Amino acid sequence: MRVRTLPEPDHLPALDTRYLQKKADALQHACLPHPPRILLLYGSLRERSFSRLATEEAARILRFLGADVKIFDPSDLPLPDQVAGDAHPAVQELRELAIWSEGQVWCSPERHGQITGVMKTQIDHLPLSMGAVRPTQGRTLAVMQVSGGSQSFNSVNTLRLLGRWMRMFTIPNQSSVAKAYQEFDDNGRMRASPYYERIVDVMEELIRFTLLLRPHSQALVNRYSERKAADLPVSAEQDVVARI
Repeated sequence: MRVRTLPEPDHLPALDTRYLQKKADALQHACLPHPPRILLLYGSLRERSFSRLATEEAARILRFLGADVKIFDPSDLPLPDQVAGDAHPAVQELRELAIWSEGQVWCSPERHGQITGVMKTQIDHLPLSMGAVRPTQGRTLAVMQVSGGSQSFNSVNTLRLLGRWMRMFTIPNQSSVAKAYQEFDDNGRMRASPYYERIVDVMEELIRFTLLLRPHSQALVNRYSERKAADLPVSAEQDVVARI
C-alpha cells in the first residue's frame, strides 16, 4: 500500500479547538451517507519533506473535522510513459485513490519558481477519463505550497491552472508557507502560527465546499458536447432537473 499512515492522528498541539467544532457545525454528519473522502498529494521525496509534513498536518485537521483521508506516497511512482501502458502498481493505486476521492489536497514545494517534478508526475498520471470513469472531474481541490525562502504563490498558481485543466472545483482559499524550515519542530509537527491557521482555514473550507457540491457534482460537469459525442439525448424530465 502506498497510503501513508498518520502518526498521532488526534494530537493537534497547534490547534485551539475552542474555535473549531469537531466534525464541524456545517457538516451534520448524521445526515450523510459517508464522511467526505479526501485524497492528499505532496511533491517531495526528501526524508524531511516540508510539503509532506504540511500535508500530514492538513490530514490531521481534516480527520478532526470528520473526513476520511488518505495520503498517497509517491516514492516509487514511475515517470509518465516510463512503463508500457502505465502498468505499474503505484500508478494503478494512485488512480484508484483519485476515483475514491470526493476532494483532493495538492501540496508542492516551490523549486526554481515552480512546482516540483514529483508533484507534476502524480497529476500527469491522472487521466481526464478512463473509459466512462473520470478520476478528477467534479471533485473539489485545495492547493498548498511550501517555500524555503520568502513567501511566494508561484506553485499554488500553477496548481490552480492544473486543477482547472483536470476539471476540478478549486476552492478560493489557499496556503503558502514561507521559510518552512522555521515552521516545524524536531518531531515534524507544525508550530502554532498564522501559517498553521491558514491551513486550518483552507481545510475547513475544503470540507464545506465538498459537502455543498456533493449532491450536484455530476450535474455540474454534465456537458452538451460529451452527451452529443456519446449520443445521449436529454429527456424532458432530465432537462427540467438540470435547469433547477
